[in-house]
Amino acid sequence: MLLWINGPFGGGKTQTAHELRRRLAGSVVCDPEHVGFGLHRMTPPRLRGDFQDLPAWRQGVFEVLDRVLAAYEGPVIAPMTVVEPAYFRETVGRLRERGHDVRHFALLARRETVLRRLRERGLGQVLRFAAGKDTQLRRESFAVSRLDLCLERLRGEEFAEHLWTDDIGVPQVAEHIAASAGLALAPNTDGALRGRARRAWTGIKHIRFD
Repeated sequence: MLLWINGPFGGGKTQTAHELRRRLAGSVVCDPEHVGFGLHRMTPPRLRGDFQDLPAWRQGVFEVLDRVLAAYEGPVIAPMTVVEPAYFRETVGRLRERGHDVRHFALLARRETVLRRLRERGLGQVLRFAAGKDTQLRRESFAVSRLDLCLERLRGEEFAEHLWTDDIGVPQVAEHIAASAGLALAPNTDGALRGRARRAWTGIKHIRFD
């Protein structure tokens, strides 16, 4: 089974994916963003754009996930924002056509909620900028510039199942996804402090400078 976690940039996809992996026995995270980063690294900076516009990204994501789903017995989790209907059909749609059990979830929230989360995710940006590492700042700017489009597109029926996350935390989002997919999560034994520390560490591990 593939759990594809969609949503706007800053909507909690990565945190939710790793909460699911932590509490779902045998699960693995396969992040389609890595395919895009590889393509960017092969491309001169001035030629880089949105890697989702490259047919190689859509084909690569399909091929990798198709192979993993065919050979791996546990649940596969893919956190990735995809709001272009044609690109969605080339990835999620083709995997379904291939016969895989794909459960898609769009994490939605009010605009002000996502902006607040982006600001929280950006703690430490000034420090990185002072060190000459401004890539992450550009990413947050890109996320804000795409926010309205993401929220509008993801409300469409094509991108169901929709999950509004304004008033629930990451553990509850993961529990909703697991229940909808008929999967049993291990109990969440984290207290409030440990949960915040775990999510902060997940965020730090996913900071990228390229």
